[in-house]
Amino acid sequence: MSHSRRIGVITAAAALLLTATACSGLGRSTVGMLTFRGHDSPVELSYSNTSVNGCQKIALPKGATHVENNTLVDVVLYRTADCSTPLGNDGIYVATTLSNVTAPVSLPWRSFSVIH
Repeated sequence: MSHSRRIGVITAAAALLLTATACSGLGRSTVGMLTFRGHDSPVELSYSNTSVNGCQKIALPKGATHVENNTLVDVVLYRTADCSTPLGNDGIYVATTLSNVTAPVSLPWRSFSVIH
């Protein structure tokens, strides 16, 4: 293999490695707005550029009963502040560009995680 060809192969391999590292998910965030509102409340809380890693607490004092997912990713809503699912109650899945409202007798959402 010639010297210039060897340099070309090494350069291509390095570029591929850098591209794969950039897409690893570290530091990535959502694109668009995720909006929450409490029961009969005029106050809306919107999140943009939210990290796709871990659990995110919904910063409404009484939790959220309405959500609009205008992001490019799906989310899961939880009734607990730490995205846990006690007693086998799974989270509520809300796909991209959809919305959801809690039932009047159910508990509000307290946290969410992003599916990526």
